[in-house]
Amino acid sequence: MIHAFVLIDATPGRLADLAVELAETDGVSEVYSVSGKADIVAVVRVRRHEDLADIVTRHIAGLDGIVSTSTLIAFQAYRRSDLDAIWDVGASDD
Repeated sequence: MIHAFVLIDATPGRLADLAVELAETDGVSEVYSVSGKADIVAVVRVRRHEDLADIVTRHIAGLDGIVSTSTLIAFQAYRRSDLDAIWDVGASDD
């Protein structure tokens, strides 16, 4: 599974509507309005790079109010429980 984070710059008047439209887009699993360098972050989960390219270039970038996008592809996921398990080696609750 490919996980990607699409950072989206949008026209201010379209932020709320865009968030809803993005959340309804196939392949987009989560949408966040954020502060900082981007206005919205969309989390995309797909099986193939071709699917990611299609979602970002045709479905996301084509929405009215999108100014620009920047896509980050995740190499590896780290969960808190996984990180805790790494440091728990040899530890005992006795």
